[in-house]
Amino acid sequence: MSEVAPALPSRAQTDWVGFKTIVLREFNRIIRIWGQTLVPPGVTATLYFIIFGSLIGSRIGSMGGFAYMQYIAPGQIIMSVITNSYGNVVSSFFGARFGKHVEELLVSPLPNWLIVAGYISGGVLRGLLVGLVVTGVALFFTHLHVQHPLIVIAAVLLTSIVFALGGFINAIFAKNFDHISWFPTFILNPLTYLGGVFYTIELLPGWARAISQGNPILYMVNSFRYGFLGVSDVDVRLAFGIMVLFAVALYGLAVGLMHKGVGIRE
Repeated sequence: MSEVAPALPSRAQTDWVGFKTIVLREFNRIIRIWGQTLVPPGVTATLYFIIFGSLIGSRIGSMGGFAYMQYIAPGQIIMSVITNSYGNVVSSFFGARFGKHVEELLVSPLPNWLIVAGYISGGVLRGLLVGLVVTGVALFFTHLHVQHPLIVIAAVLLTSIVFALGGFINAIFAKNFDHISWFPTFILNPLTYLGGVFYTIELLPGWARAISQGNPILYMVNSFRYGFLGVSDVDVRLAFGIMVLFAVALYGLAVGLMHKGVGIRE
């Protein structure tokens, strides 16, 4: 009696295993070095709340109809999500390029869109974990009442996806480790600090307010703040439109660069 050959896994099963492997590797990397990935953002947030919230905030008083500490808390959370979603992907994918083990992914049957999705999911995971840590820190200093839970969830996910994709694209073009720190230092950090994390743009003169409205991070910070406090300097519908547009455009660009082999087949 002849033996029946085992059924081969379907393409969907193969893709799922590959995607899950990338995500689990990223998650294990985050947890394994938790002292570098989760603790520093908590310490930084604590210092911000002590210096800006307690010391300076007591002199400022209220902002946007809320205590200053409460007003800046959502901005602090989303700022940590932005930097860590970006940082996780740029360091991980550039490390894969630098160590040459990205070639194992390229010769695997995984499609490029799924490879990108795997790395982005890892960045989102780290962003969300750090966001939870910073939220815990914020609760030691002020109370946070969520006015619109679905808006909070949607805003943090879209923001994390956008900057995880930004980190992926930066990692593709980076030639050395200096290049992966250039963008955060000269572009990301200034845009974040000028994105309404510590203030309402209503305090700015007209020309500065107009310039601020060209900063995409302003819309991310304010949509997230609206989910908590119910106040925003911008139209929340416009903010979500901008975030979706950036997410789709950057994902398409990342996949297109992978198809062309930019930075990975040179």
